[in-house]
Amino acid sequence: MIKDPFQRLNLDREVLSVSQLNNRARLLLEDVFASIWVEGEISNLAKPASGHIYFTLKDSQAQVRCALFRQNAARVRQALRDGLAVKVRGKVSLFEGRGDYQLILDAVEPAGDGALRLAFEALKEKLSGEGLFAAERKVALPAHPRRIGIVSSPTGAVIRDIVSVFRRRAPQVELTLIPTAVQGREATGQIVRALQLADRRGFDALILARGGGSLEDLWSFNEEAVARAIDACATPIVSAVGHETDVSISDFVADVRAPTPSAAAELLAPDSSELVQRLHGLQRRLLLYIKGRLAREHMQLDGLRRRLRHPGERLRQQAQRLDDLEMRLQRAFTRQLTARQERLARLQTRLAGQHPERALQLLRQRLASLAERLPRAMREGLKERRLQLHSQVQTLNAVSPLATLGRGYSILLDERGRAIRRAGDTQPGQRLKARLGEGELDVRVEDNHVQPATLSLLD
Repeated sequence: MIKDPFQRLNLDREVLSVSQLNNRARLLLEDVFASIWVEGEISNLAKPASGHIYFTLKDSQAQVRCALFRQNAARVRQALRDGLAVKVRGKVSLFEGRGDYQLILDAVEPAGDGALRLAFEALKEKLSGEGLFAAERKVALPAHPRRIGIVSSPTGAVIRDIVSVFRRRAPQVELTLIPTAVQGREATGQIVRALQLADRRGFDALILARGGGSLEDLWSFNEEAVARAIDACATPIVSAVGHETDVSISDFVADVRAPTPSAAAELLAPDSSELVQRLHGLQRRLLLYIKGRLAREHMQLDGLRRRLRHPGERLRQQAQRLDDLEMRLQRAFTRQLTARQERLARLQTRLAGQHPERALQLLRQRLASLAERLPRAMREGLKERRLQLHSQVQTLNAVSPLATLGRGYSILLDERGRAIRRAGDTQPGQRLKARLGEGELDVRVEDNHVQPATLSLLD
């Protein structure tokens, strides 16, 4: 391999193959044009299944082939199409197989106004898909606002136009400026903070305003951060950005879009002359209502006056009614007293017939009779009990073991006091107690005749 492909050819004639020529040309181009930016318009766009992208980049006088391989194509955010103006970055190279001169790209960006338009359309489509432009999210503007916040630059004709409209149409409305930059790198952050501050201050409505300008000048109002800050505001917002032909993302997100800042002021500033005319009309209606009401009240008062009587007459009627009630009360009291007296007499008569002395006399007679019968019944009962006892004693004596003992029999008891019933229940030499009809004897068993008796021959 040639160490220095750029060395001059030898003075002697040197013949190169086509491959050597293309290889040296490729290395030369890639070394000199290692990373360059080129601007042009896309044409002949091709996207094969491999994922690589091929197109021709051209201007009005020339063109060059471009290749964007798959790993770099995945980083390109915008959709590429024929006719799109772009800026590309890459190295100049040569396709050795065909000897074609081409650019190997690693970045593609929209160029000029086309880039802003693409970013505008992409953000618009994204926010619309999220529903930020939906009509149901819009808040109605107040009919008669008292305090309005203006988010705009403190300098320029915009704020003067808005103040002029309010002075002419509704001087009673209180205006407050929330100053912010409306162009430049810091404008986006300042607009977001100004909207958040204004939303917390309790205004009836807000005006987001800026004068006309190019798409780049108005770009702060096309930023996603500003759009989301507008959507987060609870206060109704009128967007008045640029001239009537200018359209921004802020216009779509705001509750109402005004073509100009002056038109936004007119939307929120009720016309004083119209209010005065309406007030006069309401005043006339109020006077007519009051007159009609007074007439009806006078008629009602006359009717009540005719129905009203003198208090003396009313008192006389009440006194007469009181006398009548007093006489009726006396008659009713007399009748009730007579009836109570008659009932008391009847009860006394019944009480006399039910005097307890008679019942007591009957009870005394019965008690005397019972007192006579009780000793006789006791004697007869004792006599009957004695006869029964005598009979039971005779029966008991007949079955009593003592009677048996009296006839000459005895009972043998062991040391525990149990009766001996069999000879086998004793042992020779055992001590027993013999109970007789009269008295007891201590005895000893010599032989129970259960076991054969053995006698010692020596005894």
